[in-house]
Amino acid sequence: MSSTVVMHNVVSVDGFIADDHDDIGPLFDWYFNGDTPLTEEGGFRVSRASADYVRPVWAGIGSMVIGRHLFDMMNGWDGKPPAGEHVVVVSHRPKPDGWHPEASYHFVDDVADAVARARELAGDRTVTVAAGEVGGQALALGLVDEVAMDVVPVVFGSGKRYFGSLEGQHLLEDPDVVVRGDRVLHLRYRVRHPVGL
Repeated sequence: MSSTVVMHNVVSVDGFIADDHDDIGPLFDWYFNGDTPLTEEGGFRVSRASADYVRPVWAGIGSMVIGRHLFDMMNGWDGKPPAGEHVVVVSHRPKPDGWHPEASYHFVDDVADAVARARELAGDRTVTVAAGEVGGQALALGLVDEVAMDVVPVVFGSGKRYFGSLEGQHLLEDPDVVVRGDRVLHLRYRVRHPVGL
């Protein structure tokens, strides 16, 4: 069985994953507004409904695909993927010299090649593709199986779009997951691929 590719991010009601200055504002507040620890290490405390949804999702991730911009902003989470064991970074620049040589981070300069590499690394586990430009490109190429959104009740008005600069119409099935957390709505849609893809 091959891995499922899921495009994912936390998103405002009007479709933004950050404002024009890469500020996420209150998008991640729901990670800290509950009484249920999300991980054994603590830190994140969410509602019971969010924990019951997020825990198995995170446990099922084998690899992530992200863009270089996110890698640079987060310094690659200091070599420790936030979920899964492997990260594939879409970038025309190589891994920074001396940056965490032990970390399973792979730098690939093409979105399709990055998704293929992530699937290989994930085995039968899930591949997540960060929403934004890279996610939008993967969706346009027909490489995304599902779209997952953690929708937060905030309106940004402008900013970094969930689907990046994706053009054209792309159809999704009805949501097969709808979970109401505290200040977040978890949605998951299968992608309706055109005939021939």
